[in-house]
Amino acid sequence: MSGVREIWKAVGDFGPFQKCLVLLTLFPCLSVAFHQFCQLFMVPHVPHHCDTHWIRAIGPNLTEEEQLNLTLPRDADGAYEQCSMYSPVEWDLGSIMVYGLNATEKCSSGWVYPSAQQPSLLTEFDLVCERKYLNDISQSIYMLGLFLGSMIFGPLSDRIGRRPVILISIFLQGLFGVGIAFVPHFYVYVLFSSGNTVSASGETICMNDSEPLIFFSATEWVGVSSRPKAVLISHCFFAIGQMILAGLSYGIRNWRLLEIAGSAPVFALFFYIWVLPESARWLVTKGRIEEAKKVLQKAASINKRTIPPALLEQLKPETQTKSGSALDVFRKKHLRKVTLIMLCTWFVNSLVYYGLSLNVTNFGLDIYLTQLAFGAVEIPARVSCIFMLQWFGRKKSQAVLLLLSGLVCLIITVIPEDQPVATTVLAIIGKFTASASFSTSYVYTAELFPTVIRQTGVGLCSMSARVAGIMAPLIRLLGQYHQAIPMAIFGSAPVVGGLLCFLLPETRGTDLVDNTGDGCPPAEVGTQRCPCCLFGRDMWCQSCGRPSAWHGLGLGVSLRAYSGGAGPL
Repeated sequence: MSGVREIWKAVGDFGPFQKCLVLLTLFPCLSVAFHQFCQLFMVPHVPHHCDTHWIRAIGPNLTEEEQLNLTLPRDADGAYEQCSMYSPVEWDLGSIMVYGLNATEKCSSGWVYPSAQQPSLLTEFDLVCERKYLNDISQSIYMLGLFLGSMIFGPLSDRIGRRPVILISIFLQGLFGVGIAFVPHFYVYVLFSSGNTVSASGETICMNDSEPLIFFSATEWVGVSSRPKAVLISHCFFAIGQMILAGLSYGIRNWRLLEIAGSAPVFALFFYIWVLPESARWLVTKGRIEEAKKVLQKAASINKRTIPPALLEQLKPETQTKSGSALDVFRKKHLRKVTLIMLCTWFVNSLVYYGLSLNVTNFGLDIYLTQLAFGAVEIPARVSCIFMLQWFGRKKSQAVLLLLSGLVCLIITVIPEDQPVATTVLAIIGKFTASASFSTSYVYTAELFPTVIRQTGVGLCSMSARVAGIMAPLIRLLGQYHQAIPMAIFGSAPVVGGLLCFLLPETRGTDLVDNTGDGCPPAEVGTQRCPCCLFGRDMWCQSCGRPSAWHGLGLGVSLRAYSGGAGPL
């Protein structure tokens, strides 16, 4: 875009205008975190047994204990079976008490739950016994909604603009979210939940669903030096959203009220209609120069800056370079290797992340405290990633974090059930390493792919992660054969991915690559970067004047990773 860099200097990199925009991005992060994990608290473990009211017709004066003793078989531990009952017979009560019942069958009249139990998805829709699998399948469908929604709203935001897509997404998410609280049937719940997650995809387009589209729109206004701070704050608020979920679900045990409490506040974001601007960069790419000028002048006035009229006249539509196709990443040998390994890396990273996150109810300790810890641990994980990449490089950080995530899960499989503290502590460590690995993979991937196919490469990897998110709940279903199988898969997959990362080139201290090269690995095509920074010529070092990276934090994804190869600001 002609003159954009100079205009941005005139507007200001991170003035009051940009700070307000970043603040607006944080609220959707909280909502996304709530909806992604709230179902975990709507399906608590509840004691249950088959409804055997049939015997009341011949023995109306039986006590509850006598009724259960006559109609329910017992397991090896002497407790009543939860998923089977004695088959009803047409005998009199005396014959039943003398001879007893032997033939058993599955629960044919539903289940009975403790009367003091608050309504939950499990108790209202009988998600127990042979219907238990519906819980994990609905979680998988939720993840599928994220996958499909991103394919719908991503191109739509490029066609009609960021602002209308964000507003539509907010309305639909609030509508479906509140609507979930009034569904009469579980399959209707799955339908509304899917609608909610598809609409949420209009807000989430980035790594592990923690960066909303509105955040992407805001970063198009933020200067290079301040962008990493905005990214870090966004990731931290996604973690805070998980912590808020723990508090809400602890205080509100009724699942319908919990859904309303987490969804209704989204409607308060309708004031975005009056305060959310369209992306000036998008307006320029669409040739709407006059509108872009007005928005830029408004931003400058809020920042108490002035854009010289001559500078505004330099604003012209850019000639966009066509990005490479999905096939381009497989044409060259070195790119093919990088692509396959990074697809595997993102897949296993997402698999272990969601494998641990969705298993929060099975670690043995209080699920509310565990969820609180799971959310809190992501904050230091994101921050520590900055220093790990700087000190140890991309390849070692990515490989070691994945290996640690996998090893933790494998250790969990051999810990006895009567050691919930050890299991939970290990799970929290695994969540830490998986979260840090996710941040690392986004930076590393953007550096490995050349500019002409960077957007395509990162997009393919993101799709791979979403596929893993769809599979993670389904893998949990294997626990019916042996409870250690799911965690063994969640552990072994990242170990394989971590080992494969050692085959990748190191990108720390090397320049970003523009073209696919002539058979050389990406890290070997470029030249050395500015010695006082981590990154190369897409950014400009404020201290030495040479090209650099996000100098404020010493870390960040090249702007080209965000702009799809459009070049520096």
